[in-house]
Amino acid sequence: MDVTSVDEVLMCADPREWRSGDSWLAGGTVLYSYGTDVTRGAPRRLLDITGAGWRPLTWHEDAAGEPALEIAATCRVADLRALADEPRPGGVDRATLPGLDLIPPVCDSFVASWKIWHMSTVGGNVATALPAGPLISLLTAWDATALILRPDGRRRRVAVADLVVGATRTRLGYGELIRSFLVPGASLRQRPAFRRISLTERGRSAALLIGRRTSERSLRLSVTASVARPVMLDLTADTELDRRSGAVRADAGAWRTAVDRAAGRWYDDVHGDPAWRRLMTHRLGDEILAELLPGIATGVDRAEGRVTGDLRIERRAA
Repeated sequence: MDVTSVDEVLMCADPREWRSGDSWLAGGTVLYSYGTDVTRGAPRRLLDITGAGWRPLTWHEDAAGEPALEIAATCRVADLRALADEPRPGGVDRATLPGLDLIPPVCDSFVASWKIWHMSTVGGNVATALPAGPLISLLTAWDATALILRPDGRRRRVAVADLVVGATRTRLGYGELIRSFLVPGASLRQRPAFRRISLTERGRSAALLIGRRTSERSLRLSVTASVARPVMLDLTADTELDRRSGAVRADAGAWRTAVDRAAGRWYDDVHGDPAWRRLMTHRLGDEILAELLPGIATGVDRAEGRVTGDLRIERRAA
């Protein structure tokens, strides 16, 4: 679709060049499909960052000596998808990074052709802040932080879970630009579980939940798509940890109450009624508890071995 409000397109990734009426352009998937910038309104200039030359994927060693992953904002979905099939990502055995198993179902959650995968970017998906944005789901589940460039030349970091605050709303300020995302090594070494459901077969995500087992008796749960902004919950079967940290008890009743409170209003659009999204979120979350904390999480016995939804992790052979 033509964006008829645009007078000029510049190759630029410098926030100091930003002025009123500008919009950053990466893959442009949403910008061109909607015909406008859904986060700011009709743009007069587009600043195209795809020529910045940022390396899509870079491995670092974090403070704990773990292989941490940096993902450029201009990294394409296709580049990220290919990472899941590398035999030694970051120079380590692929089997030691089960967190990468999340990448294929997350990419499939776009419900898009390979042509879109070769255009759509990680940073664009996050900055657009659509509730069904699958890369928001992935990065929040990985506890990723965003590196943000500011027009005054300074930089700041913010957790992706805190960056998105509502449908098409973020904490990005005037002229700010996402440079990259940093994923801690621990998140990639911990065992994940993935559940997604849509109102129609392979339609837009109506609820997408990702769990990550953080200890033998605890997990971190990310809830997206059924809510306007990411909801993160720490669930534990350790009573002492529950009292000290404020984590939620790993029990079906307790976690459902917690997510209802955190969600506030369930998201409402043509891709799912709020009441149905709530029920599906509860069902998928119970399944994740049963999968990651078998025999430990309480009240989820009927979820053992059950898989609801149309997308799941396909485990790699040991």
